[in-house]
Amino acid sequence: MAAASKWKNTALLVIDMQKDFILPDGLMRVDGGQAIVPNVIKAVEVARRRGILVIWVVREHDPLGRDVELFRQHLYSVGKAGPTSRGSVGAELVDGLVIKEEDYKVVKMRFSAFFATHLNSFLKTAGIDSLVVVGVQTPNCIRQTVFDAVALDYKYVTVIVDATASATPEIHLANIFDMKNVGVATPTLEEWCESDD
Repeated sequence: MAAASKWKNTALLVIDMQKDFILPDGLMRVDGGQAIVPNVIKAVEVARRRGILVIWVVREHDPLGRDVELFRQHLYSVGKAGPTSRGSVGAELVDGLVIKEEDYKVVKMRFSAFFATHLNSFLKTAGIDSLVVVGVQTPNCIRQTVFDAVALDYKYVTVIVDATASATPEIHLANIFDMKNVGVATPTLEEWCESDD
């Protein structure tokens, strides 16, 4: 079976790899985020080579914070751009990650890429039944998206363990453990790259 044929029903979800989450001076910096950037870049390259649809899942909020969770509204005010405000530098993808014409972008306002977005209907229409997930951060946006994908009956859900990150290795591994226990595959990037290439 040709690689492109094997992977045609798979999408790579790249979650929240934005400057506000990744860079040292990011407004919502995830401590482990910067270390995974090279692995996320490689995962995107491998996905494209395999013909896997790359979907960029990002947060973009109203600059006044009118669409953020209640617990984050204090971070936004008139004259001060809050985290991942639409059009801000912090909302941009980190260097090395670029959305290409054949890719797709989904804007979310909450942890899950599925919550109040059209992602599920888009994936179903595209014939996607398997997901590979990379990005930040494991206990929040990664976990919630993955659990929703499982609840929505995606056939295969994979989290690349060293292309996802959290504030601490302990939090990351605890959440990976929980996801593995609901049937999610958790390979390293190397293992994923070597799987039926």
